[in-house]
Amino acid sequence: MSGAFHFLAAQMKLLLIEDEPSVVSFIRRYLTEAGYDVSVALDGHAGLQMATDNAFQLIILDVMLPGMNGVAVCKQLRKQQDTTPILMLTALGSTENVVSGLDSGADDYLVKPFKQAELLARIRSLLRRQPEATSALSPSNILKIADLELDTHTKSASRCNETIVLTATEYRLLEYMMKNPRRVLSRMEILENVWGVDFNMNTKVVDVYVNYLRKKVNRKGLSTLIQTVVGMGYMLKEEE
Repeated sequence: MSGAFHFLAAQMKLLLIEDEPSVVSFIRRYLTEAGYDVSVALDGHAGLQMATDNAFQLIILDVMLPGMNGVAVCKQLRKQQDTTPILMLTALGSTENVVSGLDSGADDYLVKPFKQAELLARIRSLLRRQPEATSALSPSNILKIADLELDTHTKSASRCNETIVLTATEYRLLEYMMKNPRRVLSRMEILENVWGVDFNMNTKVVDVYVNYLRKKVNRKGLSTLIQTVVGMGYMLKEEE
């Protein structure tokens, strides 16, 4: 591992919420050796409290936790408008379980058992995608369609001047759609451009996130901007 990457990783604080001692030991040792600062919570309630009281760059969250399961923890964090990237871990790898985890607000999903290199690759990918705050503003930073606006510098979205709170993945999806307005985007195209061509997951993930985003953008009483094109994909456009 290069010294440059080790220095970068050392600046990153990660929270691991996991109750299995062997898994905690394995992940903590490996990520510490990779240069990350890893904090650990052994149950859902403790993990939620730590995530609420401290600033982390990424949360690794197991689904099966005592007291409060990972899906409930994730939902509560998103309800609190915490947009920290969340990588879910689980032994349950069915499509239904993956969709449930992502629908709760997680950004990625890793099925146990997994290899060290895969865990590190997922972490790096999520950290690279994390929005970087900046105060610079100019017209070129603003993407707009109808009454929906996206600021690519502050990584913020609004509709009718009301802020839309987005997770990191929701932001990337909306940004991609707003950079390609009035064009049908297939599920595979969205998967490749939002999650990356090497992201190994069923295209149903796209449906989950489009629906999640649509609930935030297509607000009651306002026009429908995110539209389904049956048999083809999705389109962002003004209603005619």
